[in-house]
Amino acid sequence: MGSESEFWKLEQKIVQCRRCARLVEWRRRVAREKVRRFKTEEYWGKPVPAFGTPDAALVIIGLAPAAHGGNRTGRIFTGDRSGDWLYDALYRFGFANQPVSVSRNDGLALHGCLVTAVLRCAPPGNKPLPEEIINCADYLRSELRLTKNKRVIIALGQIAFRAFVKALHEAGETADRKLQFRHGGEWALGGDVILVSSYHPSQQNTQTGKLTRPMFHEIFRRTRNILDER
Repeated sequence: MGSESEFWKLEQKIVQCRRCARLVEWRRRVAREKVRRFKTEEYWGKPVPAFGTPDAALVIIGLAPAAHGGNRTGRIFTGDRSGDWLYDALYRFGFANQPVSVSRNDGLALHGCLVTAVLRCAPPGNKPLPEEIINCADYLRSELRLTKNKRVIIALGQIAFRAFVKALHEAGETADRKLQFRHGGEWALGGDVILVSSYHPSQQNTQTGKLTRPMFHEIFRRTRNILDER
């Protein structure tokens, strides 16, 4: 119970974060100026916390909230095309109670799953600066330390993959320094944890066919099988 309480205190701290001046200015400007299709909505405009429960067996690490997705709705991977792909896959394989995520009040609940990200603020052009990733790194490290029941970690994209591997090394855990990102990669780590890597379901990947639905679903089918075997 102590770890869970500590986890939610951490998430409250994340929401109040102002470490990166560029990101603070950007997220606020996007929330103020908006876009036409969301002109009447009130934007979140703050760092976005993790979504799910800290006792989850599956932890998913993405890149960052989208400017008009998580930065608008206040929930990671919510209200954008990447989220459409992610939550559909989670629903298909029993990790969510519904296949869509459009707002914080839409009734979505995750089952044994926690979704988080390397960066908690939407970066301009979806391209964070190296120092911004460094500024946010201890939040991810702390979440990983507090999610004590994790058995599978899915890293969505190269940045998330590298951030996780770096967090392993900095936490003093043994990990192969030759880990290289690839779609469908799978590695056994210490503590009975499996790392799985996937292309990020960004429009850049899905619209070009670099990532297809069958490819993405296979990541979660394999994850479900791993968890069911334990």
